[in-house]
Amino acid sequence: MTPDVVDDYFGIRVADVYRPLENDTAPATLEWVAAENAVTNAYLAEIPFREQLRARLESLNNYPKTAAPWKEPDGYYYFYKNDGLQNQSVLYRTKDLASGEAEVFIDPNTLSDNGTVALNGITFSPDGRHAAYSISRNGSDWVEFYVMDSKTKELLPDHIEWAKFTNAGWTADGFFYSAYDRPEEGKEFSNANEFHKLFFHKLGTPQDQDVLIYEDTEHPLYFHTSKVSEDGRYLFLYASGAGVGNSLRIKDLSNPQSDWVTVTDSQDSYIKPLAVIDGTLYLFTEQDAPKKRIVAAPIATPTPDHWKDIVPENDDVLTVAQFAGDDLILTYNKDAAHHVYQYTKEGKLIREIELPTFGSVDFNSDRDHNEVFYRFSSFTYPGTIYSYDPATGKSTLLSSSAPEGFNPDDYVTEQVFYTSADGTKVPMFIVYKKGIERDGSNPAYLYGYGGFNISLYPGFSPNRLLWLENGGIYAQANLRGGAEYGEEWHQAGTKMQKLNVFNDFIAAAEYLVDQKWSSPERLAIVGGSNGGLLVGATTNMRPELFAVAIPQVGVMDMMRYHLFTIGWNWAPDYGTSADSEEMARYLLDYSPLHNISNDGTPYPAIMVTTADHDDRVVPAHSFKYAAALQAADTGSKPKLIRIDTNAGHGAGKPIAKVIDEYADIYSFIFSNMGITPNSYDNQKSPAKTEKAATKSHKTKINKRKSQSKKK
Repeated sequence: MTPDVVDDYFGIRVADVYRPLENDTAPATLEWVAAENAVTNAYLAEIPFREQLRARLESLNNYPKTAAPWKEPDGYYYFYKNDGLQNQSVLYRTKDLASGEAEVFIDPNTLSDNGTVALNGITFSPDGRHAAYSISRNGSDWVEFYVMDSKTKELLPDHIEWAKFTNAGWTADGFFYSAYDRPEEGKEFSNANEFHKLFFHKLGTPQDQDVLIYEDTEHPLYFHTSKVSEDGRYLFLYASGAGVGNSLRIKDLSNPQSDWVTVTDSQDSYIKPLAVIDGTLYLFTEQDAPKKRIVAAPIATPTPDHWKDIVPENDDVLTVAQFAGDDLILTYNKDAAHHVYQYTKEGKLIREIELPTFGSVDFNSDRDHNEVFYRFSSFTYPGTIYSYDPATGKSTLLSSSAPEGFNPDDYVTEQVFYTSADGTKVPMFIVYKKGIERDGSNPAYLYGYGGFNISLYPGFSPNRLLWLENGGIYAQANLRGGAEYGEEWHQAGTKMQKLNVFNDFIAAAEYLVDQKWSSPERLAIVGGSNGGLLVGATTNMRPELFAVAIPQVGVMDMMRYHLFTIGWNWAPDYGTSADSEEMARYLLDYSPLHNISNDGTPYPAIMVTTADHDDRVVPAHSFKYAAALQAADTGSKPKLIRIDTNAGHGAGKPIAKVIDEYADIYSFIFSNMGITPNSYDNQKSPAKTEKAATKSHKTKINKRKSQSKKK
C-alpha cells in the first residue's frame, strides 16, 4: 500500500505498509472492508453445514436466562431476563419475587430495529423516584444517559452524551458522571480519548449547564470516575490510567466549600471504598496486600497510616467485597474458581457460603438491607438464581433453566495443572462429553486471555454446547497475566515478561497433544482482545502446533496500539514503543503484525474477527494484520477476516449477531479440520422472541439524539 511509511523507534526502523487502513472512514478502507467481507462470506457460504449449525445454535440459546435480582429504594426488586432469543435482555421489576409476576421496566429491544442499542446500566436516586440509565449504540464504549420517572416510567428531558467508562452517582437533585469532550466528527471511534472529566448534572437542566467537578489538565490520559456514599454525604473520586490500580480522594458534599481529601495519590495498587458506617470508612485494597484485604479507618483521617486490618490478606485472592446490611460478603479466587465467605464488619468469620460445585458467582447485596441474591454457574451448570439468608446461611433456589434436552451428567469437567516453559505450574479446565477416548483424534478448542489482572472462571455457555455435543474438547487455560493468584501472577505476564503468557498458552496446547486429548491437526486456538494478541503471537511462534486460529478483536500492532482511543491505558501491562529501545525491541519481537512468516512456513487456517464500531481495540489492528497475513507466503490454508457491522468490542452485541458469529467460527473450524458435525436435519430454527418495538419510547430517544447533533 505505502511502502515508504517507516517509523523510527530509538534507531529501530519499522515499515508500516498498511498504515492507510488505520483510517477506518476513508473510501479506500471501506472498499477494502467490503471486498474482504465478500471473500469471507463466499467462503463460509460454501460450507455445507453452516446453516444447520446456526439453527442448532438458535435452538441451544432459546431458553430463558435470568440475572440475580436486586432491591431499590422504591421497594421494587429489579432483574434482567431474556426469554431466549431476544437480542437484548429486558429489565423487569416486581414487588414480590415469589409471585412470579413482573412488569417490564425497560426493554432495550424497543430502542432500535436491529437490537444494536444495549442497556449498559441503571442507578436510582436515593428516594427511588428517578432512574438514570445508560445505553450504548452498535457496541461502542460511548454511552448516553437518560432519566426516567420510576413510578410512571415517563422519560424525562434529561439527556447526556459522550460519556464513557462511568455510571451515574446520585445525590438528592442530580447525579455525577464522567465524560470526554465531543470528539472530532468522523473520528469518534478511533482518535485517542483525552481529558476525562467529572461533571454534575442537575435534573431538568440541559447538558451544557452541567457543572465541572474535577479535571486534571496535567494528566490527559487519566480516567476519573466517582461513587457517592450510601447516605449521599461523601463523593469518592478515583483516578487511574498511570498504573495497575487507582488513586482515591474524598469530598464532603455536606460542605460545599470542602476540599478534596487524598486517601492515596498512588495508582500502583487497587483501592475501593465499600461503606461509611458511624464515621468509619471501610476499604477494599491491594495496597501492601497483593492478594487484597479489607481495612477500616476514621473517615476524618482515611490515609494508610490510620488503616486497621478488618479481614487481612490470606492465601487466596480476594476478588469482590460488598456489604449486606452490617455484614461483609467476600468472594475469593482459589485455583480459578470462586469461594464465598460471610464476615462481620469487625472481621469475624461467620461462615463459608456453600456453592453447588466449583464455578463462578455474582452476588447482589446492599448496605441498607439484609436481602442477598446470587447467580451461580459453571461449565455444565447453567446460570441459576438463589436467595441467601445472612442470618441462617441458607440458600434458596429462585429460578433455573437450561437448553432443552441438556443433561449435565453427559459431560465431565476436570482441572489439571500443567508445566510451562520455565517450570511454572498453570491451571487449566478441560470439559468434554462422557465416553470420549484420549486417542489424539478429538477436536479441541483452547481458549486463553492472560492479561490485565483478569481471571477466567468456569461459566456456562449454550454456544459451547454445540462444540461439546459434537465430541469437541473445551480447554480453558489460566495463564499468567491474569488475576488467578494475585498481583505477582499478573506482573509475571506483563511488559518484559509478556513472553511468559505465550509460553503458558503453547504449553497448554502441548499438554493437550502429549496427553492425547487432541493433536495439532485437530487443535484450534481462540482468544479475544488481549486474547486476540495471544492467538496472533503464538501462531507466529508455533504455527505447526495448531490447525485453526481465531484471533478476535485482537491487539495486533504492538508498536502503535497506544495511539488509538484508550490504547494508552494498556501501557502498564504492555509497555510502549516510546518507553525505551529495549521495550520497543521487545514489543517488536512478538507483535503479531510484525512477525508473520513469509518463507512458505505452513500456517494454520486463520479467521480474524473484528467489528466496525470497536472503539476499544480499533479494527485497524485486525485490518493491518489480515492484510499482512494475506500478502505473506504462509501456505495454502485460508487466511480470512470477518468484519461485523454495527457491532463493537463485544459488550451489548445482539444475540442474533452472537449466533451468526459462532456459526461462522464453528463452521470454519470444523471445515478446516475435515470434520462433518452432527446432522441437524430435523432441527427447526425457532421463532424469534423479540418483542415489537414501542415506537413512542424509541422515537423520543432518536429524536433527542438527532437534535443534539445539531447543537
